[in-house]
Amino acid sequence: MNNQISTLEYPHFPVMLNEVIKISSLSSNKNFIDCTFGGGGYSREILKFANTTVQAIDRDKKAFKIAKELEKKFPHRFKFYQPKFSQIETVSKKKVDAVIFDLGMSSIQLDDLDRGFSFKSNKKLNMTMGLNEISALDAINNLSENDLKLVIKILGDEKEASKIAKNIVKQRSVKKINDTKELVKIIEKSKKKNYASKINPCTKTFQAIRIFVNKEVTELVNGVINATKKLKPGGKILVISFHSLEDRIVKYFFNTFSKNQSIPSRYLPENKSAKIILFDEYKNKVFRPSKLEMEKNNRSRSAKLRFAVRSNDEFEYPKDVIKKFKKYLDLEAINV
Repeated sequence: MNNQISTLEYPHFPVMLNEVIKISSLSSNKNFIDCTFGGGGYSREILKFANTTVQAIDRDKKAFKIAKELEKKFPHRFKFYQPKFSQIETVSKKKVDAVIFDLGMSSIQLDDLDRGFSFKSNKKLNMTMGLNEISALDAINNLSENDLKLVIKILGDEKEASKIAKNIVKQRSVKKINDTKELVKIIEKSKKKNYASKINPCTKTFQAIRIFVNKEVTELVNGVINATKKLKPGGKILVISFHSLEDRIVKYFFNTFSKNQSIPSRYLPENKSAKIILFDEYKNKVFRPSKLEMEKNNRSRSAKLRFAVRSNDEFEYPKDVIKKFKKYLDLEAINV
């Protein structure tokens, strides 16, 4: 199956579409929430099934134009909303059969070089996904050296964060850093050359700044918690992640609050939070794109898909997730 979908000027490949359809038990008369509408790939496929409904969310203004096409085509079955997905509870009071998250940047964002997400472009520093309080321009030019170092080190897993942060602060004291090309030069100057590495030297720093600017960890943690409240018993939450931190959060959440973790062990100290049961037994299965899909869509190569099944209609707030990832949440809360 060719999963490419043309959405206005943007070609769109919904990642692991076949797997999402199979896992979500897609059939007629079911209700879904697509938390990351983007180019609309998942929503379009779901709407092919009779009497299915989709409530779609995307913080990006450019997704609005694409979504309006679907609202015209399916006026009683498709509705688009534009909050952040952490605000999923504001979308509808009705519980649904499945909630889908595709955490990767959409084609809309990646292909628009003016938005400054790519270190391959020479554009103004931006990196905003929508509904932002700050941009990359603000973060790079206003964060303290220590905060910059922590953002790049913790959110980007960059070993040379200290030197990169120091050189950013040194350069901006002479002249404001305005575009991606200037930032690329600073990063390349700061890092030791590693000819064996296949990763561009700028990848981790750009990732870290993007995560910080969009508060992606905060969004994900609150998003999956609030999405769980929206599921019927037996409903499924599916999350496609693209880097290790995202996957760690999803895996921890599904595993810690599933039935298999609720059984205490006499060899371990009592963990009261583990007694909160939100999901059926979690099998820790990870789905990855097929070789064929990766050949057709290179951007899918780092994707991982996990899912969990809602066990009942009861909900107790899983505070342990907040505690577990507090370091990241506190970092994203730094004022710029």
